[in-house]
Amino acid sequence: MTTTILFVYNADSGLFNTLTDIAHKIFAPETYECNLCAITYGNFAMRAEWKEFLEGLGYGFEFLHRDEFSARYPDRATPLPAVFLKEGDTLEPWITAGEINACSSVADLKTLITARLA
Repeated sequence: MTTTILFVYNADSGLFNTLTDIAHKIFAPETYECNLCAITYGNFAMRAEWKEFLEGLGYGFEFLHRDEFSARYPDRATPLPAVFLKEGDTLEPWITAGEINACSSVADLKTLITARLA
Protein backbone atom coordinates (compact mmCIF):
# COMPACT_ATOMS: atom_id res chain seq x y z
CA MET A 1 0.00 0.00 0.00
CA THR A 2 1.30 3.46 -0.89
CA THR A 3 2.11 5.91 1.87
CA THR A 4 1.06 9.51 1.31
CA ILE A 5 2.26 12.45 3.37
CA LEU A 6 -0.74 14.68 4.10
CA PHE A 7 0.03 18.32 4.92
CA VAL A 8 -2.81 20.27 6.54
CA TYR A 9 -2.69 24.06 6.62
CA ASN A 10 -4.19 26.14 9.40
CA ALA A 11 -6.04 28.21 6.81
CA ASP A 12 -9.28 27.80 4.89
CA SER A 13 -9.62 27.19 1.15
CA GLY A 14 -11.19 29.46 -1.43
CA LEU A 15 -10.27 32.59 -3.35
CA PHE A 16 -11.35 35.08 -0.68
CA ASN A 17 -9.41 33.24 2.01
CA THR A 18 -6.35 33.00 -0.24
CA LEU A 19 -6.40 36.74 -0.91
CA THR A 20 -6.90 37.46 2.80
CA ASP A 21 -3.98 35.15 3.66
CA ILE A 22 -1.71 36.90 1.14
CA ALA A 23 -2.54 40.28 2.63
CA HIS A 24 -2.04 38.96 6.16
CA LYS A 25 1.38 37.52 5.31
CA ILE A 26 2.44 40.82 3.74
CA PHE A 27 1.11 43.28 6.32
CA ALA A 28 1.21 41.30 9.59
CA PRO A 29 3.35 38.19 9.11
CA GLU A 30 4.07 37.87 12.82
CA THR A 31 0.39 37.15 13.52
CA TYR A 32 -0.24 34.80 10.59
CA GLU A 33 -1.77 31.56 11.96
CA CYS A 34 -0.26 29.01 9.59
CA ASN A 35 3.48 28.53 9.92
CA LEU A 36 3.37 25.66 7.41
CA CYS A 37 2.09 28.05 4.77
CA ALA A 38 4.38 30.88 5.86
CA ILE A 39 7.45 28.64 5.54
CA THR A 40 6.57 26.77 2.35
CA TYR A 41 4.95 29.57 0.32
CA GLY A 42 6.03 33.02 -0.68
CA ASN A 43 3.31 35.59 -1.10
CA PHE A 44 1.97 34.00 -4.29
CA ALA A 45 3.46 30.56 -4.93
CA MET A 46 5.09 27.52 -3.39
CA ARG A 47 8.79 28.04 -2.74
CA ALA A 48 10.95 26.25 -5.34
CA GLU A 49 13.20 24.75 -2.65
CA TRP A 50 10.16 23.17 -0.94
CA LYS A 51 8.66 21.88 -4.19
CA GLU A 52 11.95 20.26 -5.22
CA PHE A 53 12.31 18.67 -1.79
CA LEU A 54 8.81 17.16 -1.93
CA GLU A 55 9.34 15.82 -5.44
CA GLY A 56 12.54 14.11 -4.32
CA LEU A 57 11.06 12.34 -1.29
CA GLY A 58 9.77 9.29 -3.12
CA TYR A 59 6.39 9.53 -1.38
CA GLY A 60 3.04 10.75 -2.55
CA PHE A 61 1.92 13.96 -0.94
CA GLU A 62 -1.36 15.79 -0.53
CA PHE A 63 -2.32 19.20 0.80
CA LEU A 64 -5.55 20.14 2.53
CA HIS A 65 -6.79 23.35 4.07
CA ARG A 66 -8.40 23.38 7.51
CA ASP A 67 -11.98 23.37 6.16
CA GLU A 68 -11.22 20.58 3.66
CA PHE A 69 -9.58 18.47 6.37
CA SER A 70 -12.55 18.96 8.72
CA ALA A 71 -15.00 17.95 5.99
CA ARG A 72 -13.00 14.85 5.04
CA TYR A 73 -12.02 13.81 8.59
CA PRO A 74 -14.75 15.19 10.88
CA ASP A 75 -13.64 12.97 13.78
CA ARG A 76 -10.13 14.54 13.89
CA ALA A 77 -9.73 17.42 16.32
CA THR A 78 -6.04 18.06 15.76
CA PRO A 79 -4.25 21.38 16.30
CA LEU A 80 -3.12 22.71 12.94
CA PRO A 81 -0.95 22.97 10.96
CA ALA A 82 -0.07 19.29 11.07
CA VAL A 83 1.32 16.50 8.93
CA PHE A 84 -0.10 12.98 8.76
CA LEU A 85 0.93 9.71 7.18
CA LYS A 86 -1.91 8.23 5.17
CA GLU A 87 -2.11 4.59 4.07
CA GLY A 88 -5.42 3.74 2.46
CA ASP A 89 -8.07 4.98 4.89
CA THR A 90 -5.68 5.04 7.84
CA LEU A 91 -4.46 8.45 8.95
CA GLU A 92 -1.70 8.69 11.56
CA PRO A 93 -0.39 11.92 13.15
CA TRP A 94 3.23 12.40 12.12
CA ILE A 95 4.33 15.99 12.77
CA THR A 96 2.47 18.19 15.25
CA ALA A 97 1.54 21.84 15.13
CA GLY A 98 4.11 22.54 17.86
CA GLU A 99 6.88 20.94 15.83
CA ILE A 100 5.92 22.84 12.68
CA ASN A 101 5.59 26.10 14.59
CA ALA A 102 9.10 25.60 16.00
CA CYS A 103 10.49 25.67 12.44
CA SER A 104 11.64 29.03 11.14
CA SER A 105 12.59 28.09 7.58
CA VAL A 106 12.14 25.58 4.79
CA ALA A 107 15.51 24.12 5.84
CA ASP A 108 14.20 23.48 9.38
CA LEU A 109 11.08 21.75 8.06
CA LYS A 110 13.09 19.68 5.59
CA THR A 111 15.41 18.57 8.42
CA LEU A 112 12.42 17.57 10.56
CA ILE A 113 10.82 15.55 7.75
CA THR A 114 14.10 13.90 6.73
CA ALA A 115 14.77 12.87 10.33
CA ARG A 116 11.29 11.33 10.63
CA LEU A 117 11.74 9.38 7.43
CA ALA A 118 15.12 7.98 8.54
